Amino acid sequence: MLKRVVITGIGGICGLGNDVPSMWDAMRSGRSAIGTIENPSLHDLKVKVGCEIKQLPEHGIDRRQTVSMDRFSLLAVIAAREAMAQAGLAAHADNTYRMGAIVGIGVAGFETIEENYRAILVEGRNRAAIFTVPKVMPGAAAGQVSMNLGLRGPVFGVTSACSSANHAIASAVDQIRLGRADVMLAGGTEAPLVWGVLKGWEALRVLSPDTCRPFSADRQGLSIGEGAGMAVLESYDHAMARGATILAEIAGAGLSADASDIVAPTVEGPEAAMRFCLVDAGLNPEDVDYLNAHGTGTKANDQIETAAIKRVFGEHARSLSVSSTKSMHAHCLGASGGLEMIACVMAIREGIVPPTANFREPDPDCDLDVTPNVARERKVRVAISNGFAFGGTNAVLAFKAI
Repeated sequence: MLKRVVITGIGGICGLGNDVPSMWDAMRSGRSAIGTIENPSLHDLKVKVGCEIKQLPEHGIDRRQTVSMDRFSLLAVIAAREAMAQAGLAAHADNTYRMGAIVGIGVAGFETIEENYRAILVEGRNRAAIFTVPKVMPGAAAGQVSMNLGLRGPVFGVTSACSSANHAIASAVDQIRLGRADVMLAGGTEAPLVWGVLKGWEALRVLSPDTCRPFSADRQGLSIGEGAGMAVLESYDHAMARGATILAEIAGAGLSADASDIVAPTVEGPEAAMRFCLVDAGLNPEDVDYLNAHGTGTKANDQIETAAIKRVFGEHARSLSVSSTKSMHAHCLGASGGLEMIACVMAIREGIVPPTANFREPDPDCDLDVTPNVARERKVRVAISNGFAFGGTNAVLAFKAI
C-alpha cells in the first residue's frame, strides 16, 4: 500500500503579501494585486502591467548566502523557511538525510542573466560576475533551500514551464511514497519581471493591457507576476508520530502531455491529467468540491479548460466551485502551482472558496460557476489544482481534508 502524504506547513510570497496569512487574506477578499509595474528598469514595454512584490520582508538570511542567489532562489528560501516554521521542523544529525527539497522553476535566473548581458554588451565590461553560473541554473533554488535549512536528502529542481510547481510537488510525493525521504519541501518559484523576459511575452501577444480577468467574456490575456509557494510534505505516519498539525492530505496527482503544439493547448491533455489525478487519489468526480483552475485569462486557455472540466466531471461540473486565483496574484509561471496549492489548502482549512477577481461579463463558452469577484463559504472536502503549460505538459494535484 502506498504511503499517505500530508502537508504540515505552507509558506509563500507574491504581490498579494509576504507570507501566507496576508496572501490568503487578499485572496478571500478578492483583492487583486495586479497593476502598473513600478520597477524603473523595465523601460520600453508595450504592456507594463504585472504583479510585483513591492518590498521584500526582513528575512534574516545571511548575506554570505544571498550574494550567491538570484531573486528566484531568494523567494523560494523565504517561502520554504515560513513553511518549515509552521511545520515545527528543523534538520539535525538524525534526520538530515531523510529530508529533501524539490523546487519547480519556469525561466530560472533571468535577473542575473540580464545584469551580465548589460554589463558585458552595453557597458563594455570584460567579464561576468563571479556567481553568475550558480545563480542562474534552474536547480539553484532547490540547492539554496537545502543549504539554508540543512536538508541532505533528495534535492533537485524541476522545470516544465507553468506546471513546474505541480510537477515538483508530485515528484516530492513520489520520494516519500518510495521511501527515499520522510519529509520533503516542495513547490515553485519565479522572478520573471525582467525586461528581456517581458519583451518575450510581449512578442507572444498574450499579455493583457490592463489586468487578468479569467473566464470573463471580455478577457484580453494574462498578466505576469513573481513569487514562490512551498509546502512541507510528510508521510502520514511521520507526521502523526511527532504530533504534527496536518493541514491537508495530498490525495493524488495526474500527469499527461498534449504531444501536439509547443504553445496551443488541447482539450485531451488536460482532460487526461484530471482523470489520472482522480484515479490516483481514489476519488470520484462528485467527491470534488473546489477546482483551482489554470485560468490564465487568454481566450483559448479558458475555453479549452472549461471544455476539459466538463468532460471529466460531467453533470457534477455544474456543482463544482471553480476559480482562478491568477486573477489576483497573476501568472507566476513556475511558481503558480505553489501559490495555488496554498489557495487549495486554505480553502479546505477555512471552508472558503477564493474568487475569480476582475470578472465582468459571463462567457457562454466558460459557463461553469467561476466564483465571480466574491469568495463563497462552502465546505471543501476535496480541492483540485490544475497546472497546464507550454510544451503541453500537464500536472494536476488533488488535496483533501483529513
